[in-house]
Order: sequence, then structure tokens, then C-alpha cells
Amino acid sequence: YGMSDDFAYQSAENGTYCYDLHATILHLLGIDHLRLTFPHNGIERRLTDVHGHVITPILS
Repeated sequence: YGMSDDFAYQSAENGTYCYDLHATILHLLGIDHLRLTFPHNGIERRLTDVHGHVITPILS
């Protein structure tokens, strides 16, 4: 999803990351990625961290 630079090294437009993919998959499963947490070293963490966003343009 998106465009890359001339060398296909970095995204030039509409770049997405693994956090976005996780958020989108959880959205399709009906799970709110903002509320899903798990304990890690005594801290509640989210799978999508603070960076994940649902990629709505790829959903139809």
C-alpha cells in the first residue's frame, strides 16, 4: 500500500508499518486494538503500541 521512492528503499507516500497491519487485522476480527493489552514486565502493553492505525483505504 502506498508508493516507494525510485530505488524502492523507503516509502514516499502513504507509508504503513507493522503496527498498522496489526491494527487492521484486529479491526477485521472485531477487536479494538486500542483496548487490547497484555502484561509485559509488569506493564500493560498494546500490540499496536501507540503508532498503530487501521488502514481503512485497503478495506472494501
